[in-house]
Amino acid sequence: MTRRDLLACGALPAIPPATPNRTPIVNGAEHAWVLYDKRFPIDPQLATCPTNLPKYEYPAEQILADMRSYNVDHVVISHVCYYGRDNRYPAHIVKTYPGKFAAIGLLVGHRLYSPADKENPSRLEKLVKEEGLIGLRLSPIYDKDVVWLNDPVSFPLWKKAEELGCTFNIFLAPHQVRQVGDMAQRFPGVNIVIDHIAMIDITKPDTDGFGPLLELSKHKNVYVRTSLHNPSKTKQLPFRDVWPFLHRLYDRFGPQRLIYANFYELLIMKELIPFFTPADKEWILGRTAYRLYKFGARA
Repeated sequence: MTRRDLLACGALPAIPPATPNRTPIVNGAEHAWVLYDKRFPIDPQLATCPTNLPKYEYPAEQILADMRSYNVDHVVISHVCYYGRDNRYPAHIVKTYPGKFAAIGLLVGHRLYSPADKENPSRLEKLVKEEGLIGLRLSPIYDKDVVWLNDPVSFPLWKKAEELGCTFNIFLAPHQVRQVGDMAQRFPGVNIVIDHIAMIDITKPDTDGFGPLLELSKHKNVYVRTSLHNPSKTKQLPFRDVWPFLHRLYDRFGPQRLIYANFYELLIMKELIPFFTPADKEWILGRTAYRLYKFGARA
């Protein structure tokens, strides 16, 4: 069952209305795409997932409707693989609905620009200063046998990201986690968000990925996006098999460096996790992402 299916079938009820002056709730990642707007065509030649193109659309307007249903104030658009390095649609969303969205783009990696391309820093600067994006999603997970994330050819891009105050979301496999530590130490001015709990296999020992992920907590610029559905083996709401691992992340990173994402996970994080305090939830459900993705500067 996909995230879209869960929302459509009403697997989780809507969040009740907000109280005045509450901390904003920020959904830390949603993909967005259109099929019927000729301004934003999906080109299989650019897509990083050309064999998995969509049959339905999930436009910004539908996300806004879901935001109202779930009482979410802001959403981070994680640029979807269907468009590849064409970042026009997330840029359009950010500009069309100011204050509601932030966006991270696709630029470097599998079927994108080579990490060694000398134009990458200037491309990033254009995305941030002209297109309104806040950073990038880097996905070394698609290059499992090629090391480029912490290769020196990537240093100029990260240096520019540090100058611009960017946030990089990293989608990677467990064996690649230590590469993040190298870059976090070298570029402390880049905020790094680990997507999908590094796709850990919860049935394997810590040495196979979760241990190195916990070690990243020593780098104050590293955050973790929860995404409980990915490590789950049962794939059954509310993903209780992942809760012990979430608890260990919580103990090491603290609530101020955990970020919730996906509409259907909101009620789990808000109402069901037994070890989160009310103050913890303010950070995890919004306060941290609000700062990282600079919504205050976009309101």
